Amino acid sequence: MTSTKEIGVNGARLWDSLMEMARIGATTAGGCNRQALTDEDKAGRDLFIRWAKAEGCAVSIDKMGNLFARREGLDPSLPAVIAGSHLDTQPTGGKFDGVYGVLAGLEVIRTLNENDVKTQHPIDVVVWTNEEGARFSPAMIGSGVFAGAFDIDYGHSRCSKDGESIADELQRIDYAGDRTCEPYPIKAAFEVHIEQGPILERNKKTIGVVQGVQGIKWLDVVFAGDAVHAGPTPMTMRRDPMIAVSGTMQQMYAYISSVDADARVTFGDIKASPGVRNTVPETVTLAVDIRHPDANTLADINARLVAIVAEQAEAADVVGDIREEWFSPALKFDRDCIAAVKVATEALGASYQPIVSGAGHDSVYVARVAPTSMIFVPCEGGVSHNESENAEPADLTAGANVLLGAMLQMANKVEA
Repeated sequence: MTSTKEIGVNGARLWDSLMEMARIGATTAGGCNRQALTDEDKAGRDLFIRWAKAEGCAVSIDKMGNLFARREGLDPSLPAVIAGSHLDTQPTGGKFDGVYGVLAGLEVIRTLNENDVKTQHPIDVVVWTNEEGARFSPAMIGSGVFAGAFDIDYGHSRCSKDGESIADELQRIDYAGDRTCEPYPIKAAFEVHIEQGPILERNKKTIGVVQGVQGIKWLDVVFAGDAVHAGPTPMTMRRDPMIAVSGTMQQMYAYISSVDADARVTFGDIKASPGVRNTVPETVTLAVDIRHPDANTLADINARLVAIVAEQAEAADVVGDIREEWFSPALKFDRDCIAAVKVATEALGASYQPIVSGAGHDSVYVARVAPTSMIFVPCEGGVSHNESENAEPADLTAGANVLLGAMLQMANKVEA
């Protein structure tokens, strides 16, 4: 079996591809704004397709706009070995989140082609639609519909803040494909990604062998009171939902620090209505993100939030309500795929450690329908979702070589 001891990816070519893609939607601060199904996202997709076709890949698009670039195997009837991630970014995103996983997969195909390496199984590189959830909520919608977590009507109906639906935007940028958005035979699925956290860098490890993904729950906490004039209405006579918001945040911050080092709570957005400086809000919506790798602990965090919201609503004489926006349960990846990543890492001689992903990825949904695992590489300062996001070329090359090694193991492993 051909391995990365005999061949390796072209790190300079991978870097050049990343930098060329980064010019699409480039921001003045050095990052990228290539939000899902915008003109910039279309341009990034178009570039990827040109590159994939130049390598002889057959490209197809499904009804959620997910892209599939196939390098055929010696036996086309065998299930595919896939690599994939996403090309969409945050409004002030970086050059590597998602796009690295796509272009590392493309680099695997380029490397196999230039070394004339055949595989038994087909190899697919996949671009998933709207992983970030920045323009359309929830996140990971393309892979979610693919895996059956959402139906196609739900996926198409999701709207941006400016009222555009996914269905309409897919049509507008000419990425409403005719391929059915559903699982197909997959031998193994891999996603290589920057860590988006500081652990690998702190521990001076090149590769994170990802064991699973922590549970994530998005909730909207809505407090409703009375909209009254800010001047004439005494503080003691107000039903001010912002008081309940403030108390909820303080109580949750205090609670989460008592749980353990893996517990997370984030208040990423606050919306007041009517949103006027000199009017007490009638309603305030607090966007909450809670996370933990243990399902029972995540449930405890959720229960504590429910109790705190009730307490704070009563104390402020307002009405409190919690609406679940999205839930991604804690996940353990496939043993054989994890082992393939470990074997490839050891063959490369790279330092590594097991790690649990703190962020959600398309692999969370792909794992519902196919054996899956992930590969992490360090990013500078653990910074991601930020224009200053950065990664070392040597680390990116190492991650791509681990991806190559893991995919070759699986793509040449034919079951008896």
